Amino acid sequence: MTTGGGGAAATLGILISGRGSNMAALADACADGRIAARVGLVISNVKEAAGLEAAASRGLTTLVLDHRTASSRADHDARMAEALRAHHVDLVCLAGYMRLLSPAFVKAFEGRLMNVHPSLLPAFPGLDAQRQALEHGVKITGATVHYVNDALDGGPIILQAAVPVEPGDTAGTLSARILVQEHRIYPEAVGLHVGNRLRIEGRRVRITGR
Repeated sequence: MTTGGGGAAATLGILISGRGSNMAALADACADGRIAARVGLVISNVKEAAGLEAAASRGLTTLVLDHRTASSRADHDARMAEALRAHHVDLVCLAGYMRLLSPAFVKAFEGRLMNVHPSLLPAFPGLDAQRQALEHGVKITGATVHYVNDALDGGPIILQAAVPVEPGDTAGTLSARILVQEHRIYPEAVGLHVGNRLRIEGRRVRITGR
């Protein structure tokens, strides 16, 4: 499966639940030309999310869709999908979005749905990946950008960055160093996607044009 579109600049939709630091990294990369795209919509399922203010300060369109007001996960996700389509979104980026997506939503954006996770997947999927890494005693962890499928943090891997675990690390100090790499590789991966340079071949993602 070939991804991206080439041609005119792509439109991103970004889903957040909290501070939105990866959203900001993507938006800034669009603004300074590192990604040939624009952010069309930022959606939060939490009305108090700090990322909404960060998005508004950048002049981005925001929308709150509180999942607690929906009758079901499928209903909430259908509302998100409708809003993303209304804004002609080409690629949906999860940026600290803390809810599992419904199968229908994942299917609707197949090959156009991306996430960043704070571990070297397939190690330590799910919540508290940094704590998991410390408890397991690994010497190296990191960050992974991947396409989203119906398996938790199980989609095809696009880019990864290694982060050494230092003596005396806490979940907080390790998270901070991993976040630096997330902010680096997520814009890179999105730029490759919108530049039509990624090809999904089963479990593998090939980068073309190198």
